[in-house]
Amino acid sequence: MKFLSPSVKLTDEQTQSGLRYIVKESLAGEVMVNLTGGTFLVSMAVFMGASNFQIGLLASLPIFTNVFQLASIWLVHTFNNRRAIAVLTSVVARLALLIIGAIPFIFGKSANVNFLIALLTVHYFFGSLASASWNSWMKDLVPEKTLGQYFSYRTRLMQILSITTSLLVAFFIDFMKVHHPDMVNTAYFVMFLVGSGVGMLGVYLLSKAPEPKAEPDSGKVLTSFQKPLRDPNFRKLIFFNSFWSFALDLAVPFFSVYMMKTIGLPLSYVMAFTILGQLSSISSLKLWGRYTDRYSNKTIIRICAPVYISCIMAMAFTSLPSGQLYSIILLAVINIFSGISTAGINLAVSNIGIKLAPREDAMSYMAVKNIIVSLCAAMAPLLAGMMADYFSHHELEWNFQWQGAHGVTVIQMISLKGLNFFFVIGGLLAMLSLRLLPGIKEQGEVEKDRVVGYMHKRIRSGMRENLVLRSIASYRPGKFSVLLKKRFSEWQ
Repeated sequence: MKFLSPSVKLTDEQTQSGLRYIVKESLAGEVMVNLTGGTFLVSMAVFMGASNFQIGLLASLPIFTNVFQLASIWLVHTFNNRRAIAVLTSVVARLALLIIGAIPFIFGKSANVNFLIALLTVHYFFGSLASASWNSWMKDLVPEKTLGQYFSYRTRLMQILSITTSLLVAFFIDFMKVHHPDMVNTAYFVMFLVGSGVGMLGVYLLSKAPEPKAEPDSGKVLTSFQKPLRDPNFRKLIFFNSFWSFALDLAVPFFSVYMMKTIGLPLSYVMAFTILGQLSSISSLKLWGRYTDRYSNKTIIRICAPVYISCIMAMAFTSLPSGQLYSIILLAVINIFSGISTAGINLAVSNIGIKLAPREDAMSYMAVKNIIVSLCAAMAPLLAGMMADYFSHHELEWNFQWQGAHGVTVIQMISLKGLNFFFVIGGLLAMLSLRLLPGIKEQGEVEKDRVVGYMHKRIRSGMRENLVLRSIASYRPGKFSVLLKKRFSEWQ
């Protein structure tokens, strides 16, 4: 396939064209993921009667199958064509979604959750092969000096599209449940058909992006796997990332299940909270992208991680018997702050791996990191799924009471049961993982207090400037336009 062959050297025009195609492909991929995964996949599994273990298995599949990135390294080492590997494996991965969408039209209502899991395994397996070659390809395509800004821009567009898609589909599913309950199962499979079609469009866009030819690696594949583990600094990053991912995936995959089953919220409410978090993430992504380029990824993690941990642990208190209004308000606050913090964490954790990996061994470094992190992360939801039934029969309560003039007043402060335990345990383990972060060395690292101080200064300056803008707008239109142009240029 000559049209997928890499170029010896890319011009600036080819690079910029490639970056635009990657953004377009990412948008198509985001629509596909929203229609075939995440909250909708969980909702579909719950509707089909999946057990806690099966839900945990579905959550772990996209993580566990990253182990097979080893095969992708061998393919790239053998053929030295990352674009062809990414494109062809993506085609197979998305064909599996097409087959899932056709299940009710081929097998009627006889298909069960296990058949769904089997086809999704094929999808995630080939998707992991594409991911490893894609990471190495991006290492050479995206200029390092704009790495944070480019990926924050890409992620921001993806999340805007995700919000629109998710909201429309959530209302569609809730409408079907109310007005056509006998057609809900078919509606889920139709979403897979549409998602696979958009995914195929994404493969076409991916094939249009150029690939700078990598230097052929004459070394053995096994040796390339050993290099990241022999690098003390990168090994520390792998250890931290693995511990952090295990802690989060013990709790986060069950957020949607918890809101639907324990609190009793409809899917449209669950998606509304998800969208609220995404809007918060979008509003902060540009800020985090600029700060990761200016300071360091590690500093951003140290700022955002404690906020996110607090949000995870706060989920355990959303089902206290204070009324559903209390739960809705607390869930809204949690999703706002978790959206802001995860935007910084995800961007920084992804970028720090790309930054610390040597250019000549980028693929093996990133693949080994993803494999080890995935193994640890995949074990968490499986473990939680197996233990969920045990914790559902155990409860921990702490009530505060005092003797007043009108008798004894009792206020329930803590009530842990079922999935609530995992939110607290996951938060505590995530706190422990942060103790590993200081050992990682990153070029351009800045103390957290200095960055927080600078951010605080910028916020105060922005607030004062807003007051000045209003004042000048009232009295001096000429100066207002000058100041507005200056402000706009600073945020580009």
